[in-house]
Amino acid sequence: MKFRILVLSVVVLAVGIDDARPESAVTPDYARERRIAEQIEPGIFDGEPVWLNAGGREFLSVHIPVEDPHGAVLLLHGRDVSPEEQELIGPLRVGLAEAGWTTLALQMPVLAKGSTYHDYLPVLRFAHARIEAGIAYLKSRGAQRIFLAAHSCGAHMANDWFNHAGDPEVDGYIAMGLGATDAGQDLRTPFPIGELKIPVLDIYGSEEFPRPLEMVPARRELLERNGHSGSLQMLVPGADHYFRGYGEEMTRLLGQWLGSLD
Repeated sequence: MKFRILVLSVVVLAVGIDDARPESAVTPDYARERRIAEQIEPGIFDGEPVWLNAGGREFLSVHIPVEDPHGAVLLLHGRDVSPEEQELIGPLRVGLAEAGWTTLALQMPVLAKGSTYHDYLPVLRFAHARIEAGIAYLKSRGAQRIFLAAHSCGAHMANDWFNHAGDPEVDGYIAMGLGATDAGQDLRTPFPIGELKIPVLDIYGSEEFPRPLEMVPARRELLERNGHSGSLQMLVPGADHYFRGYGEEMTRLLGQWLGSLD
């Protein structure tokens, strides 16, 4: 059954990364976001469209509730896509629900198509309230354990939130395609994974972009600093940054890791 729900929302590592935040009046492209919602909402087959509120603005999310779930997974998509993105976030939100995990996939802030990582830096902060609204919604629906899973630009947004959230209200973090930037652009969103007190899964493909692959050893050191017994770095042979064609395999791997934390 498809229906519309309106819900009112109730440090840092270094490795040579500059944490400077550009001062800018740049805001998300809300008109483009409305067009995305208008395009995908009528076609949502698995799950319920849920409209959450962040900073006085509604934004679309897609919820699949599960009876007696293992826990809940909050999903953040990458750049220029949506909660229905078909390579990764779409398969994950459906596949993890089938495996017994409630899922909530959020529409993240967007800019004009073709915008780069550096263009997105001033709008990363707009993701904070959305993440918190998603957590609040899942808690209002009875979630006892909540894991944050983020891909690509969604991981930049998650990292920025972790870096400013203090004690985050999630029980684990899955970072997919961590550290990717556009060609010639330096990374300015510090990795929080070494300072978190929760388990972290750093999962990446063997065909990832060169610069994130170069950072694998540094990220491994951060996971060692994190020190949680559940923290793990995982290679997916053959997968690229977008995990094209690996939706089913990623669902299996994430489900396996989440299950290991029980």
